Amino acid sequence: MTFENLVKSIDSLPPLSNATLLIQQLYSNGAEHVEIKKLVKIIESDALLTANILKMINAPYYGFSKQILSISQAVSLFGTQKIYGLILHYSINEKIKANTKVYGVSPSIFNVVCHIQSSLMMHWYSKIDNKDAKFLTPLALIMESGKLIVAREVDKSDYIEEFSQGYKNCIDTDLYEDEYLNTTSYYLSGLLFKHWNLEPSYENILKNLDYNNNNISLKTKKHIDVLDIVRTAVNTREILTKKSVLKACKLIRNMNLDVDVFVKIALILKKNYVKILRK
Repeated sequence: MTFENLVKSIDSLPPLSNATLLIQQLYSNGAEHVEIKKLVKIIESDALLTANILKMINAPYYGFSKQILSISQAVSLFGTQKIYGLILHYSINEKIKANTKVYGVSPSIFNVVCHIQSSLMMHWYSKIDNKDAKFLTPLALIMESGKLIVAREVDKSDYIEEFSQGYKNCIDTDLYEDEYLNTTSYYLSGLLFKHWNLEPSYENILKNLDYNNNNISLKTKKHIDVLDIVRTAVNTREILTKKSVLKACKLIRNMNLDVDVFVKIALILKKNYVKILRK
């Protein structure tokens, strides 16, 4: 499998659903300008999209004590940015069916990883920079999408076991991907955004997440550093383990940020994750 094969796989993906495309148009001028009534109406016009958004929002990792029963209630509680991420997450997963076991996790656990990454971003970084947290929370939810492309292509190959064992045993997973695939799954996530004409700033962040680029802005660099903290603490090999949280705390200190709030939120999310596993 080559980088060119992965790009061809992305290029062959069909368009997103009509509801998603209409919602994308609503967000074209920024989430802050989205008309809530129109957004709710479009979501509710797609029964599967509606059901899945409510299912995601009512999952334990978001920590609501009462069940959320309507899309309008969901938008009111989460805001337009987070809802945008949920819509894209559902839509992307509908278009890319993949067995993520090559990354050492089942599709259901992979989905949980994505949501915990987003929840960690939302609950932690909002206490540092609420505006940036709203921008980064949906990106944290969908930044692993490139792994679906890799998993799908590896699953069709003769080296499933080779890739899986190498990923499981490597020291640096992103370096392993780059050496094996000549790219990383996060860069492929950026290519997915380009293919579907999604948020260009997300595309730029994802493409530069694993590569040092002196031409990016300081703001983009900060966003990359924050995402790196979240994916260090929560990923397909470690979900808020003691080791992964400590590694994330080191990165937090490098940004001259306080680790105490991060650790407190990480422990709460860890408990919720354990509850999910017990179900």
